[in-house]
Amino acid sequence: MCPTCGWPAASCSCSAGSDADEVVPPRIVAKLRIEKKGRGGKVVTVVDGLPRNSRFLGELSQELKRSCGTGGAVVEGAVELQGDLRDRARALLAKRGYTVKG
Repeated sequence: MCPTCGWPAASCSCSAGSDADEVVPPRIVAKLRIEKKGRGGKVVTVVDGLPRNSRFLGELSQELKRSCGTGGAVVEGAVELQGDLRDRARALLAKRGYTVKG
């Protein structure tokens, strides 16, 4: 039984699952891309290939949003930023020591 939601552990989909427990590896390869489909023509920069650790993703998302001066969210293990911000995101990720592709 999950202590948070009360469902059986196999059926649990709350945040207390494996997302919070995954260890952040010392070497991270982040993949950058832009998406436009299904967003009413608006462009979104997606940073993918990151470890599925909710604390890590939240902190990275906050830092990216603050440095780029835009809104964004963590969606399914990826960070989404509003607008085409690949250059700014690439610079920030490289500054943090991550390998960046895309």
